[in-house]
Amino acid sequence: MRGYVAQYYWAVRSILRDKPQLRKCLARCRHCGILFFTHPRNAGRDDLGCPFGCRQAHRKQSAKQRSFEFYRSDAGKIKKRYLNERRSQRQSESASIENRFGGQEDPVAAEIERHLQMVISFIEACRVALQQIHELVTEILRQRSIEIGGKLFYDTGCGQKTPP
Repeated sequence: MRGYVAQYYWAVRSILRDKPQLRKCLARCRHCGILFFTHPRNAGRDDLGCPFGCRQAHRKQSAKQRSFEFYRSDAGKIKKRYLNERRSQRQSESASIENRFGGQEDPVAAEIERHLQMVISFIEACRVALQQIHELVTEILRQRSIEIGGKLFYDTGCGQKTPP
């Protein structure tokens, strides 16, 4: 993980070296502290969460807290009782559940792709389509990583050793 963070910060520094006007768009996540690029309209804000998971985690925790407080109130208890009765009367259909949740993509990955779209659009100074970002990400994920370290050589039988 430490190597990925170092590569990420190297990329951020190289972008800022080439495009110093984007320095105002650099923000620090209030949860994990990582630097990330934000939209210029959010420049200068210090209450932002990074698009790498903190934003979703905070949103989920806030929703859980709101729900907890609501269902402890009198109106929430009445509504929860009603929902429980309705659920017990209804038969569950596995096909509808599969249709509802089967086609969804990972929300964190989608958020990162939207963030990459915004950052690359600013760097390139033109609008980049979300489909192009999706293709770029899938291409990167399909590539094999370069192994760091010594490789073992094997004997081909010709008296010389060749890399695998």
